[in-house]
Amino acid sequence: MTDILLILSDTQLMALFTSAAFIVIGLFAAIFLDNIIKKIIGIAFIEEGANLFIVALGYKAGGIVPIFLPGMNADWFAANSAYPLPHALVLTSIVIGASTLAVMLAISMVLYNKYGTLSASEILGDKKAQTIAEKRAGDSDE
Repeated sequence: MTDILLILSDTQLMALFTSAAFIVIGLFAAIFLDNIIKKIIGIAFIEEGANLFIVALGYKAGGIVPIFLPGMNADWFAANSAYPLPHALVLTSIVIGASTLAVMLAISMVLYNKYGTLSASEILGDKKAQTIAEKRAGDSDE
């Protein structure tokens, strides 16, 4: 494990730890929060954490833009250029993520118009969660 950490640059390590934090925060929001919009934001955090992870793996310290120009030495170019595949994958992932985020938000609007709430427990009919919410509402009225 320590051998891997010695190979990675400081920038890569920070990006990897940040991506792990994004994924953990997103998982927490998607699993434990009741509001559908907060769940959607959590899913977006997971997606961005995965994108950052992929970009961090493709990072090369001191790398140049991977555009081969006439007159360049092919061996030097291969040794010094950044990896283009992770960036292309992340660009595709961003487009797909934006469209799925728009669909999730549209579905949440339909749910709000139908049920009048964005609480997942109320929409799903969770009786225990509803009684807890009613008790909290009753405590705040007093």
